[in-house]
Amino acid sequence: MAPTEVTARILRRLLASGVTSRAERLLARVHPADLGPLFADLTPDEIRRVVDLLFGQHRAANTLRELPPELLPQVFEALSDERLAAVFGRLEIDDMMELADQLDEERHDRILTLLPAHKREELRKHELYPEDSAGRVMTTSFLSVDEKMTAQEAIEHIRAFGEESDAVLYVYVVDGAGRLQGTVPIRRLVAARPDRPCGEFMIREAISARVDADQEEVAQLVARYNLLAIPITDPDDKLLGVITVDDVIEVITEEATEDIYNLAGLSDEDRVFSPAGTSVRKRLPWTILNLGAVFVAASVVGLFEHTLDRIVGLAVFMPVINGMGGNGGVQALTVVTRAMALGEIEFSSGLRAVGKELMVGLAIGLVAGLLAGGVAWLWQGNPWIGVVLAVAMVITMATAGLLGAAVPVVLKALRQDPALGSGVVVVTITDAFGLFCFLGLGTLLLDRLV
Repeated sequence: MAPTEVTARILRRLLASGVTSRAERLLARVHPADLGPLFADLTPDEIRRVVDLLFGQHRAANTLRELPPELLPQVFEALSDERLAAVFGRLEIDDMMELADQLDEERHDRILTLLPAHKREELRKHELYPEDSAGRVMTTSFLSVDEKMTAQEAIEHIRAFGEESDAVLYVYVVDGAGRLQGTVPIRRLVAARPDRPCGEFMIREAISARVDADQEEVAQLVARYNLLAIPITDPDDKLLGVITVDDVIEVITEEATEDIYNLAGLSDEDRVFSPAGTSVRKRLPWTILNLGAVFVAASVVGLFEHTLDRIVGLAVFMPVINGMGGNGGVQALTVVTRAMALGEIEFSSGLRAVGKELMVGLAIGLVAGLLAGGVAWLWQGNPWIGVVLAVAMVITMATAGLLGAAVPVVLKALRQDPALGSGVVVVTITDAFGLFCFLGLGTLLLDRLV
């Protein structure tokens, strides 16, 4: 049994027996990031009691920040508006934004009125930024100094305010108008002479991002330049906030989840702890779409009923064509979509990727076609069945590689998510075209097959 399951069982027994002191000590030994699986096994009343204990330990805010998004509605229902507002009040703005997005509009407005004035205004301001933009995930907790300030003065500044910020990874140098001039890594600041001005040893060509930039693009910048944090500025280069590496990891996880779900025809609201009704509601439309795609392939088979009536053996190898073509298409689609998600290719280099995947499909199709054709020959005792299967396999695999690479490239050029619906499109066209080639070749060589 997993340790979290053991902990959850012990915790429930302690809560049921009323031994809250032992339950409190048990929770004190669990890291906030490890409390998420525990909440999934608790009833609403137990969740309420656990949150009460966490409030006593001043850990409720950190725990809710670490919970999976699909568990938050259940936890929120167990909390009063006053308790939830108290949690929000202890969070940095980026974490508060993440939790606020999980509230329905009515409760969101109620919680907003209970927040301290400065927190309320900060939340309202951040909610004006576009969805998925850098402004919605940045924190306004950062350290900035004037370029004329000495290294010793900057260190004293950190001592005065550093404990109030969890983002002391860089010191940002600004001018009198608050415009970003450069960055000073902590290590460089400590190593500098105490009387040396920060403007002399700062990194002038600071990597930064605009407040309205897409959060995925910002994450790519952090990964590309190995940053621990990236400053966020307005169009006039005024420093507004920073995005730290922990937020970047969350963005990358979120975007990767979205891409994987889109490839599979799933909604990002459909998670492992989501209610069954939510999963059914989110999956059903794509299932119906896939059902229509299957009927497209079936209609292709219907065009060759007369061929299948005379050569029933061809039907045996239809799943081979479908399986190999779909697999090849998804492989090419996954490789190209990943490269686009990480910013490794643009449209021009994407065209080279399409050519490469076409050649890969041809090569794999040739090898797989020869193997499959040999098996078909031995199985059916007719070499022409092997020829038909081999040629169809080469064409199908080449088509799969071409479509798997081309569809996301075209979608990206049209400013659409390259993963959205790509899997359905690629598999449907590949299956239908593969069957058409296979049964079409069988029809052309019908006399030899008979």
